[in-house]
Amino acid sequence: MAWEEENFYREEIPVDFDFLSLLSKSKDYYRILEVDYDATEETIRTNYIRLALKWHPDKRKGEDGVTSRFQEINEAYKVLSDPIKRREYDRNGILHFEDYNAIEYLHRFKGLILTCNGLGIRHSIW
Repeated sequence: MAWEEENFYREEIPVDFDFLSLLSKSKDYYRILEVDYDATEETIRTNYIRLALKWHPDKRKGEDGVTSRFQEINEAYKVLSDPIKRREYDRNGILHFEDYNAIEYLHRFKGLILTCNGLGIRHSIW
């Protein structure tokens, strides 16, 4: 095989991935807000309100970890409610597939594919 042919088949694939961001991110914002990966903005907002009311420090005085849980919920909502931040999080986020059973993982994978394809629709393709 000629040198030109050999290099033709050795295509360099550019790496557009922030590994440090990936390693430092340990929170699953979708799990914190108890929504699916392909959740709509309305679903995210509804769950945020429900969880914020449930975990508000004024409602749970004296309980340990309430303030940190409330802050996690707010942080997750700030990211997932902003389309630009959500896209960046989705691009660099981690799917913790070992924490899910097969059906949950397939639903999350379907959401990932729909999001990557820019469809963003809530309808079953299975």
